[in-house]
Amino acid sequence: MAEADPAARIDIPHLVTDPERIPTPRYYDEDFYRAETERLWPHVWQMATRLELIENVGDWIEYSNLGKSVIVVRTKDGVRAYHNACRHRGVPIAEPGGHGNCKSAGFICPFHGWRWNLEGENTFVYGKHFFSEEQLDAADLALRPCRVETAIGCAFINFDDDAPSLRESIGPMLAALEARGFDDLRAEWWYATKLPANWKIAMEAFMEGYHVMRTHPQLQQKLPQLYNVMYGMDTGGIGLPINPNLSVRENVQAQFEHMKLLNEGMAGMVHAKEVEIASHLLDVELPEDPAQAIPMWYGIVQHQVVEQLRARGEDLPDLNTVAQTHPVQAVEFIFPHYFVLPTMSSASAYRIRPLGPEECLFELWSLTHFAPGDGHESVTEPTVLPHDSEEFPPIPRQDYANIPIQQQGLHAQGFDFMRLGQGVEGLISNYNRVIDGHLRGVEADKVAAATRKLQHNFDGKIEAFDF
Repeated sequence: MAEADPAARIDIPHLVTDPERIPTPRYYDEDFYRAETERLWPHVWQMATRLELIENVGDWIEYSNLGKSVIVVRTKDGVRAYHNACRHRGVPIAEPGGHGNCKSAGFICPFHGWRWNLEGENTFVYGKHFFSEEQLDAADLALRPCRVETAIGCAFINFDDDAPSLRESIGPMLAALEARGFDDLRAEWWYATKLPANWKIAMEAFMEGYHVMRTHPQLQQKLPQLYNVMYGMDTGGIGLPINPNLSVRENVQAQFEHMKLLNEGMAGMVHAKEVEIASHLLDVELPEDPAQAIPMWYGIVQHQVVEQLRARGEDLPDLNTVAQTHPVQAVEFIFPHYFVLPTMSSASAYRIRPLGPEECLFELWSLTHFAPGDGHESVTEPTVLPHDSEEFPPIPRQDYANIPIQQQGLHAQGFDFMRLGQGVEGLISNYNRVIDGHLRGVEADKVAAATRKLQHNFDGKIEAFDF
């Protein structure tokens, strides 16, 4: 985003004035939604596609959000993006949600058949003799480029030519995820649903683990010591997820059962192949002190995951090493609308897009590594389900049960703001105030500096910003 002209600053309703209180009209007010549409989304890096969907030269996919559409394409020189409009009369040359390969034919407008190659150059105008020379200038006929940068196995686009770069905006967390092998992850499934809720409400459900006790009781019940240490006791989150009343073996078994629940609940959070490997390590030799034994057991599991999956041909980094050199949180938020949830070799991912003040599109992926000989074929389209479908895995199904009713509750008379726990729900406050920075026209470098503070901020504290 270019440095703002103070004269261009406008009055925005429902800004956050107390970092611990978020005004509820932000989640349904038409004027606030319009301000986001006009002053936020055109200036931020949006996750447009997974790179596995455009691996070959000529592969393309359409991405759209709030009426703006781009084509992301793999060329011989890398990934490019173009605004999705014919330079003749504006008809989109790629259909919504479309994908394909145009290496041989290029992009063809469905209206009059004008064509462009992968580099965006016009290659054919039907009835060229009808047009004056100045209307056929090559530079003017070229598809208009859109900024695109790649990271963590994804292509990100930005409609603002003057915005800070993706890595300058998000921070070194991207490099930490890449050190964990994110560039090589592939989708084993991809779901999508429309939620009757504001896009921010849908995202905030994944900005803290404080909700696990009630929303995901199966996790709390299987490993209560883990969640009580983090949320239920006044320990500042300091402690180990062990039960001192259980033996080492019983503690290990509890950890293993929790891993199984995470796999059943969300697949990529802990992958089935990791659970299978861990199932053969329940009797390894460990210290008698559970406080030493449990971290050691996890280290053994991660080492065996790496060794055994590498033996199958999967390209994995040393997970124990990168846990020390490039630590990440259980949930990492990539502003403004993408989450990744890395645990061991695999991950889950979420993307949320607004469809209106009180509706959003929510997509989720299970990501893992595949060996070259596995015969894996990329999942090219999401399976679209109703938000209350029993086909969703248990964990998102439980979250989707809460999100729509929370949206309804925001309209309750007298409920003017959400109150946040400053030591555990800080990410909700922080990203809302970064949104406000965009809406207020704060200088781009200051907004980027604040955005970088969102990395590793899951379950985090409220941060101070320089605006």
